[in-house]
Amino acid sequence: MNKIGSKTAMSIALMAIAFIGVSCVNEKRDDHSKTTETSQNSEAKSNLPYDLENPVKYNMPQNLFEISGIVFHKGDPSKVFAIQDEDGDLFYLGLSDKESKFTKFGGKGDYEDVAVVKDYVIVLKSNGELHTFPISEINKPEVANVEKTKDLVPKAEYEGLAADESNGMVYVLTKEFKKEKKEATDIFAFKFEGGKFTPAGTFSLPYKEIADLAGESKLKFRPSALAKNTSTGEWYVLSSVNKLLVVTDADFKVKATYPLKGTSFNQPEGIAFDRDNNLYISNEGGDLSAGNILMFKLKK
Repeated sequence: MNKIGSKTAMSIALMAIAFIGVSCVNEKRDDHSKTTETSQNSEAKSNLPYDLENPVKYNMPQNLFEISGIVFHKGDPSKVFAIQDEDGDLFYLGLSDKESKFTKFGGKGDYEDVAVVKDYVIVLKSNGELHTFPISEINKPEVANVEKTKDLVPKAEYEGLAADESNGMVYVLTKEFKKEKKEATDIFAFKFEGGKFTPAGTFSLPYKEIADLAGESKLKFRPSALAKNTSTGEWYVLSSVNKLLVVTDADFKVKATYPLKGTSFNQPEGIAFDRDNNLYISNEGGDLSAGNILMFKLKK
């Protein structure tokens, strides 16, 4: 081999060695990144202060077989307020009661969630319409004047509604934009004052972040409810379709995901916290079960 050929061969060999070295470094960096992400998610999961596999179960009366959203007024666990999918009735009862009382606020419809803020009840329909009335109206068989708010949010399917009673904020959670390809679930925030809603920002829950944390690459997140843990400022977002609980920080940055395992979660549709920070999840009934509310006591 001549000198030129020898030099060329040596150069190629050195380049190959350098390439392999860089590849190994990048691979180690990728592995370290994945390990760090997995470690952070595992640490977040270990910090969940609730045992999701051991609830206290409260079966609901027959008229709440299709129980959907739930809420407590100022966190008082002695009375839970609830709605069901088909009728415009606000139900209220003690968790162990065999019968529930109700007040009619609307006709037939697809009602998805309920919130209470500043002594007003707010009910969400699946088309994003909000029905608002004073909580004092529950003492009547039928609410006299219900304020209906339309076109507050874009056209989509909605299932989640929550309020922060400490600052009068209301949050509407998107389940799905049927005619648009989205990469995140939108949450629309509003300031509630004097029975009126003022837009106060939009948040997003990226599908990919949730899928990565859940370890399911093909997961299509379709959330059904949300509630704020006032002791930590975290948001708990529930997905019935995915049988998944997602925990975020106060600004809806995703922190961890938790699968809802076992037979306890037939169709989880509602979520709430009481003033002692116990967690509650409501389930629609099934072929062999009544509608129910599951309580998860805060770990001491």
